[in-house]
Amino acid sequence: MKRVFVTVGTTSFDDLIERVTSPEAVQELKARGYQHLVLQVGQGSILPDSDSCHELTLEAFRFKDSIAENIKCADLVISHAGAGSCLETLGADKPLLVVVNDKLMDNHQLELARQLHQDSHLLYCTPSTLTETLKTMDLAVLSSFLPGQPKHFANFLDRALGVQ
Repeated sequence: MKRVFVTVGTTSFDDLIERVTSPEAVQELKARGYQHLVLQVGQGSILPDSDSCHELTLEAFRFKDSIAENIKCADLVISHAGAGSCLETLGADKPLLVVVNDKLMDNHQLELARQLHQDSHLLYCTPSTLTETLKTMDLAVLSSFLPGQPKHFANFLDRALGVQ
C-alpha cells in the first residue's frame, strides 16, 4: 500500500492540510497509486477524521515523540519547509515535496527549499500550486542527499542563506 506522509512540524500550517486533503489533491494522489495518507497536523485548527477522505485511507495526529517511523514507511513525504523536517526526510532517502508557507514574512524557508531543489534533492511548491505539482511531479529526477558531511552541509546553508 503506497503511503504519503504529510508533516507541518511543531507549528500550524492549515493551508497545507486543507490543500492536501482537498478532493483535487486526493484525486491526484490516488491517480499516482497512493492509497494511504498520514497527516501530522501540529498545532493547526484542522484535525481531519479518518472518514473525511473517501478515496484514501486517512490517519491524522497532532504530535508524536518521533516521526521517524512515519517517514521510513512513506513512499512520498510532503512537508513544510522547516530545516529539521527537510533534513530528517532527506536523511531517510525519501522523495520529498516541500510546501512553502507563502504567508510567512522574511521567508528563509523558501531560500532553503529553493537551494535544495536546485541541487535536485526535493521538489517544492506553495499551497495554491500543490495540486498542480502533484499532477506534474517527476520523483525520478531527485537525487540522494548524502548525510554525515558537516562541511558540505555548512557550505550548503551558507549558499542557501546567501552568506557566501
